Amino acid sequence: MALMITDECINCDVCEPECPNEAISQGAEIYEIDPAKCTECVGHYDTPQCVEVCPVDCIPKNPDVVETADQLWVKYEQLTGNKRPA
Repeated sequence: MALMITDECINCDVCEPECPNEAISQGAEIYEIDPAKCTECVGHYDTPQCVEVCPVDCIPKNPDVVETADQLWVKYEQLTGNKRPA
């Protein structure tokens, strides 16, 4: 699944620079995550970095964008040009 930012976001600016895929950007009112770019940090880190740094716990999985681990790896490969480690 891609992640999403809920309206509990306080616009603290800590999540955006942590995203290795540049999937997070400032929206009209709160930060937003582009599901086409979000891999939950698969291929980069063991855990989603935005979730790790969020002080208000407002970044859950997006129920509208259900993806398997394999699908996240494919997205990672498409976004980075890197291959999944064997």
